Amino acid sequence: MTENTHFDAIIIGGGPAGMTAGIYLSRARLRTLIISDGVLGGQMVLTHEIANYPGVESISGYQLSNIMKKQAKNFGCTIKSNAQISDLKLQGEIKTVTLAGGTTYTANAIVLTPGGRSRTLNVPGEETLKGQGISYCATCDGDFFTGKEIVVVGGGNSALEEAVSLTKYASKVTIVHQFDHFQAFEYAIEEARANPRINFLMESAITRFHGNEKLESVDIKNMKTGEQQNFRTDGAFIFIGYVPNTGFIKGKVEMNQNNEIIVNSDMATSIPGVYAAGDSIVKRFRQVTTAVGDATVAALASSDYLHQMKTKELHKSLTY
Repeated sequence: MTENTHFDAIIIGGGPAGMTAGIYLSRARLRTLIISDGVLGGQMVLTHEIANYPGVESISGYQLSNIMKKQAKNFGCTIKSNAQISDLKLQGEIKTVTLAGGTTYTANAIVLTPGGRSRTLNVPGEETLKGQGISYCATCDGDFFTGKEIVVVGGGNSALEEAVSLTKYASKVTIVHQFDHFQAFEYAIEEARANPRINFLMESAITRFHGNEKLESVDIKNMKTGEQQNFRTDGAFIFIGYVPNTGFIKGKVEMNQNNEIIVNSDMATSIPGVYAAGDSIVKRFRQVTTAVGDATVAALASSDYLHQMKTKELHKSLTY
């Protein structure tokens, strides 16, 4: 049986945004393909517990991902996981996506949902303890550290603002920053310094995370003296920047200086028929719910675009 290689819409990215777009488009009876470079779920899979998804009291990111995947497949969506894209042509009415193995797929519309990733410290223990005491999202995980002592890494607006917000839960927050000054706005610095639950370790950097099944302590090096200390902590929140997964589309759609995709209110990009949603677009807040919302708009807008294309084609055939 020959594989169908033409679709109405191809979604690039398999996180919550990608799967939401897949659910909406395939439910609209449009031939839809999701291409994911890894397992489905994206960053959501790393979340031990999601307790702020409307209508769901508590669920793991892995479980929610599986539910979304099942929904999309039940509506007829085709899914290709662990697929690497080698070439992408977005101009023109027919878009082309070529995989590393040589297989080429075409579509009339593309929805870009490649997501992104929090910038990591890239030190020993970080990878194994992600989701086990190490977090990159205060909104997602803050309440799990109620009454506990935690560290926050970073010196920008996000780090200081999130440190203040985490004092709603944690009994003590220690900000670890590698420089002797912050890069945040003055109001954020003043608010953090005025909070009695926040302490500061300046000119310092975490060099290792320790723990078996959960984070237990961190090694901290003083950048000025070279002195090392082992610091006991129940959790670590890292806010040192965010990296969108948009390297493969650089120069193909309009992006800002942070390599985030620029979209309008319909989630349309600078290329007709190409939409984007989720953590890779220009936005302030990145949550599962915001990704789902973006993707809903992108799917409805791309569905409308496809309908208009088919109407024009029908009109041409009747005219001639």
